[in-house]
Amino acid sequence: MYTRHLEVPTYSRWNTAVDALHYNHVCCSLKRSRGDIRLDLPGLRTLDLILQENAWVVVDRAFNDIPVVAWCDFQAAGRDNIHLPVRCMVRLFHAHGELIMTRVLEAMELLLGEQFDPDPGNLGGRISPLKPR
Repeated sequence: MYTRHLEVPTYSRWNTAVDALHYNHVCCSLKRSRGDIRLDLPGLRTLDLILQENAWVVVDRAFNDIPVVAWCDFQAAGRDNIHLPVRCMVRLFHAHGELIMTRVLEAMELLLGEQFDPDPGNLGGRISPLKPR
């Protein structure tokens, strides 16, 4: 388990929310993988994304996995509206970390979709047309 995002001083931090689509996709992927997930972020040179139940951390593998950005402290306990955003905290460890946040989330969605989503040709069942009354 990666914990350096809790040990290294932050450059900045603030409360925010992550889109329900992102949060739900990460939770399902973590359950399928049965452990933490590490993704190599395409186009972001030496940056990787570590996904854990309690944090999503962008790290720079060229600098001994020092954190760059972290989404953590997810407030999802007792959540019954899975379509609503999930409150969390963003911690920046680099002055320009904010510039890559949107790109990281987009890459995360694509990579998780490639690795963990079912075959798009197999919907897991049949779709039956509704009969008119």
